[in-house]
Amino acid sequence: MSDADPGLFGPDSVTWQMHGDPMMWIAGVRALYLQALHPRAVRGVMQNSDFRRDAWGRLRRTANFVGTTTYGTTEAAERAGERVRSIHRRLTATDPKTGERYPVDDPELLLWVHCAEIDSYLHVLRRSGFPLGDAAADRYIAEHRVSARLVGLDPAVVPADRSGLADYFAQVRPRLAATPEARAVDDFLLRPPTHPLLVPAREVLWRRVAQLAYASLPPYAHELYGRPAPPQAAVTRRLRVTGALLRRIPAGVRWQLPPKHILRAVARLGPHARPAPYKAGR
Repeated sequence: MSDADPGLFGPDSVTWQMHGDPMMWIAGVRALYLQALHPRAVRGVMQNSDFRRDAWGRLRRTANFVGTTTYGTTEAAERAGERVRSIHRRLTATDPKTGERYPVDDPELLLWVHCAEIDSYLHVLRRSGFPLGDAAADRYIAEHRVSARLVGLDPAVVPADRSGLADYFAQVRPRLAATPEARAVDDFLLRPPTHPLLVPAREVLWRRVAQLAYASLPPYAHELYGRPAPPQAAVTRRLRVTGALLRRIPAGVRWQLPPKHILRAVARLGPHARPAPYKAGR
C-alpha cells in the first residue's frame, strides 16, 4: 500500500490526526456561531439555502466535505472542491439596506468562513485536552491553505500561523455584528426542528452541545450576541470533561459512523494511517 494515494494532507499531517477527534463536532457548531457574526456571509447563507429546514443536511454536507478533503484521495478532494466552487459561483446575496447585490464567493466572505472554521477546530480541540503544541498548531493552520484553495481562495492571502490568524480577526472584528440573520442562527442552534419524539433528546443532548460550543466563543462574540460570557475556567473544565468522555468511546466504534472516511483511508493506506492524538506533535 506504499504507493496508495495519501490525499491532500496524508497521515503525517497534523490535520490527519486532529480531524479524527470527536470534539470536531462541537468545534463545528462553534464555527457556525462565529460565522454568523459576519453580516454579508450569514446573509449569503440565509438567502440561498433553506437553513432552518435542512440544517441537519447542511451539517452533514459540511462534515462530509471536511472528511473527504482530509481522508479522501487527491481526486476525491479536488472533485469536492470543484463542486463547492461551482455552487458558489452561481449564488448572490442582497444587502437589504443598500440593495447591493454581491457574489457569495467574494474572497472576503470565503476567507471569513475559512478562518472561523480553522480557529474553531483548533481552539476547541486544544482547549479540550487534545495534545497539540504551538508549533503543531502553526503547522495545522499552514496546512489549511490547501483547503482554502479548494473553496476558491488564493492561498497567499490566507493566514499561515497563529499570529497571522490573530491579526486577521483583529482586522475583521469591526465589521462583525449580531444581525437578525445571526440571531436566527443562534435561535436555531439551540432549538433545531426535529421529530416530536426526539424533542426530549434534543433538550438533553443537543442543547448541551450547542451551549458548550457557544460558551467556547471568544469574548467579543458573547458581547455581540448580547449575553454575558461565562467564566472561562468553567468552560475549559466542561470542554476537558466532554473531550475525555468522548475520547473514551473506542475509535473503531466512532469511525463506523457514516460516511466512514477514516476507515476507507486506513483500508487504502494501511494500519499506520490510523489517526491518533499522540501523532500530532508538539
